[in-house]
Amino acid sequence: MPDQENKPRGYSIKKSPSGLVQMIVTERQYTPRTREEAIALAKGCADAMTPEEDAALVKAALDDPDTVLVTEEFTKGRPGRPLSAITKIPVSIRLSPEVLDHFRSGGRGWQGRIDEALRKFMQHETGLGQPDTASRRKKRA
Repeated sequence: MPDQENKPRGYSIKKSPSGLVQMIVTERQYTPRTREEAIALAKGCADAMTPEEDAALVKAALDDPDTVLVTEEFTKGRPGRPLSAITKIPVSIRLSPEVLDHFRSGGRGWQGRIDEALRKFMQHETGLGQPDTASRRKKRA
């Protein structure tokens, strides 16, 4: 093995006449890159990898107990609260302080409790089960 000093990898390997092999780690200068440059560099490294090296890396990653496989389950949807099957329309409404205090005293979910009370009242008034969704979406005049 010939002397391999000043390699751009950040290390060099020397073999002494006695047969001792030394790996010398050299300090590398950090070069900030744009996202596009980093992606191009990563793709270049991936393209230069042999199938054997790729298989060894995949095997090591799969054998690692801390590895989490990224599947479609992780990539679907948006972050945050999941969307409800029944979408609600945000509105501004004026309520008396007593009514508001009553519903808020129940803790979290007070807006949902107001919605449920209004829904029960509406069903009682109309004698119907579920309200027509088209009528719920009418725009204000």
